[in-house]
Amino acid sequence: MVEGKVVIVTGAGSGIGRDLARAFAANGAKVIVNDTGRVVGGDGFAAEHVVAEIQTAGGRAIAVVESVATSDSAQRIVQAALDHFGRLDCVVNNAGITRDRFFFNMSGEEWQAVLDVHLNGSFHVARAAAPHFKSQNSGSYVHMTSTSGLIGNVGQSNYAAAKMGIVGLSKSIALDMAKFKVRSNCISPWAWTAMTANIPADTPENIARIEKLKKMDSAKIAPLAVFLASDQAVDVSGQIFGVRANEIYLFSQPRIIRTLHRSEGWTPESIAEHAIPALAPSFYENVPSMAITPWDPI
Repeated sequence: MVEGKVVIVTGAGSGIGRDLARAFAANGAKVIVNDTGRVVGGDGFAAEHVVAEIQTAGGRAIAVVESVATSDSAQRIVQAALDHFGRLDCVVNNAGITRDRFFFNMSGEEWQAVLDVHLNGSFHVARAAAPHFKSQNSGSYVHMTSTSGLIGNVGQSNYAAAKMGIVGLSKSIALDMAKFKVRSNCISPWAWTAMTANIPADTPENIARIEKLKKMDSAKIAPLAVFLASDQAVDVSGQIFGVRANEIYLFSQPRIIRTLHRSEGWTPESIAEHAIPALAPSFYENVPSMAITPWDPI
């Protein structure tokens, strides 16, 4: 499906990113496996081990151990693709970390660390690739978002803000680069990975959530990403998809759903008396994402 294309996958040393890199290679792409992590309990960098797996299976890949969190290092990631494979066709912004904590306890460092990797990292790598996509009049961005941002979650204000920011970034890229035939889409994945393994098993609800997540294979995310990078997705841009086990779904996007007009204008009192009672039936319930998107493995 992506034979001959060159694809950067960030955060590809483990979890969803590793599965993405392997799937792209299995479908004919040349893959830049980007990750800064070292092998847990072993030697070397995780990205190098993923490259070895791909090469053993007959694919082509190189490891690039660079952070996504700065412009200079992002440029080096993109340059590695050009130096080794001569072009670039797709960027998959998957790199991520978590620093979960209730908002009222969150430090500035915990806030900034998550935004630097998720949101700033997505921008830096996407921006570094943009001139090359423009010059060849083609390209695809696939960004990983999350229901923590799209719907909300407890103890993840940094992660949620970054992931919702990625949606805005993707929409803007899709609009700004449409005339160059460059596409940009988001995937909200559900999978059991090292990041979701950080969920504390401290309540019956969390224990149930963990058991459901353990049944969601991270490899299930990859086929949609491969499709979005392919030429068959030429008309798909600016969308937000979700993947959960064997489900693929499409998210709604913010649109005006109710409007009220008052010829003499509004006062705080008339808003309290008329506007809010009229709008309240359309309010969204303030609940975490798992309450909105239940999952039954049967």
